[in-house]
Amino acid sequence: MKILVIEDEPEMRELIKQFLKDENYLVEEATDFYSGIDKIVAYDYDCILLDIMLPGGNGLDLLQELKNMNKADSVIIISAKDSLDDKIKGLNLGADDYLTKPFHIAELNARIKSVIRRKKSDGRRLLEIENVSINIDERLVTINNKPMNLNRKEFDILVFFAMNKLRVVSKSAIAENIWGDYIDQSNDFDFIYSQIKNLRKKLRSHEAEIDINAVYGMGYRLIIK
Repeated sequence: MKILVIEDEPEMRELIKQFLKDENYLVEEATDFYSGIDKIVAYDYDCILLDIMLPGGNGLDLLQELKNMNKADSVIIISAKDSLDDKIKGLNLGADDYLTKPFHIAELNARIKSVIRRKKSDGRRLLEIENVSINIDERLVTINNKPMNLNRKEFDILVFFAMNKLRVVSKSAIAENIWGDYIDQSNDFDFIYSQIKNLRKKLRSHEAEIDINAVYGMGYRLIIK
């Protein structure tokens, strides 16, 4: 597995790099915006660890460039900025996860494994429930053959529900599947609620024959109308 660490703090970068090498990852590094651009243009990575505050530019702009190139590299933002706006913007731009500094290196490792596992999953690639079709490879959702636009997390949550249709799933199970084995419950549970709320609105506005219901004290369940 090949990982790119884009981080300007020498001690943090060295700590991450050495730990990942000990975990048998192939690790490359970039120390600023422009060296990060050069790396992502020249190579493909299984996962990119991306700081937001970089010399020469903003990491979110680099993420936008990655999106413009239609590259499939998984991205985990690692940032000292705990702004919800930055978190939402990063996820909407295509980041797979967002981890706020300081963090335990074991937590970072768990999240890397989680995003790579989702990317490499050999499970079902096309899910169809009533009038809803989910193409996992193309990350495309259609309802009555009309596309429905979802952000990355909304899509991942819908896939998780589709794979567990009619079952009650807890917020912890959703968070662990989408964010990895370690979660900040105080922040991520609120974010899950907002993503599910938006997802339900989109399903209803597109006249989907499925819905997501809250089960008091337990979690959520995908139902067929």
